[in-house]
Amino acid sequence: MKIGRRKRNIILSMLLCVNILVAWTVWGNKALMANTVAISSSRIPATFSGFQIAQVSDLHNAEFGENNAELLKLLSESRPDIIVITGDLIDVNHTDVGIALCFAQESVKIAPTYYVTGNHEATCSQYGDLKAGLEEAGVIVLEDEAISLERGGETIALLGLADPDFMVKGDMFGEVPAMVSTKLKNLIGDESGYTILLSHRPELFETYVDGGIDLVFSGHVHGGQFRLPFIGGLVAPNQGLFPKYDAGLYTGGGTSMVVSRGIGNSIIPFRFNNRPEIVLVELNAK
Repeated sequence: MKIGRRKRNIILSMLLCVNILVAWTVWGNKALMANTVAISSSRIPATFSGFQIAQVSDLHNAEFGENNAELLKLLSESRPDIIVITGDLIDVNHTDVGIALCFAQESVKIAPTYYVTGNHEATCSQYGDLKAGLEEAGVIVLEDEAISLERGGETIALLGLADPDFMVKGDMFGEVPAMVSTKLKNLIGDESGYTILLSHRPELFETYVDGGIDLVFSGHVHGGQFRLPFIGGLVAPNQGLFPKYDAGLYTGGGTSMVVSRGIGNSIIPFRFNNRPEIVLVELNAK
């Protein structure tokens, strides 16, 4: 049976489009990029104006170049004052603590590095080994802790929350926001200065607002995994379809939240229209 020229051209065009789409998707999963966000506030101490924070989130044991050379090069070229890792450094489905520690050992050479856990660490039997290795490498692990960053005689409070899955699996009765709210009150105490929070979960934004946090770094949602033009992310854990907090900067009350699209993948092995990223945040005092 002969195929008409017109039908043949249509089939060839469709195959070409499919090949282009596949090639673009493969490239988009490997083409690591940096996105810059400027945060301005009268609450930021003057000496912290120009302070650069590089965020790495949801690495999930991914590698960009041998021993993550491409990721580390991008971080080094960004010249951050600190690096923050906001959870899921490993992946519970294919855990490789060695990859995570290899990255951390080089990260600390670029800038002081701070880390909070994600839900994958909470369900991984090797988390104890990971934590010990990170601390040995010089990474500051923040598990429901607060420390001070000092610059030119002024300070900013840096808070870090352990992922809620360490204490509560799921949130059937809405207990997670209440638990996180209590933790934040205990961490902030009498602190009246500028506060930065590292927390894996962006769906708790309203809790961060109620807690009076100035700036939050979060991840977890992988940018919604599949990003649709004019719509945004398609699906995210703990938020479902068309998540409200999928990527970028969100503001409410006096709180700003930066949600990273992350770097690696987990249950769904690829992302669409959603390049992996590090986020560079610059603080500016008004």
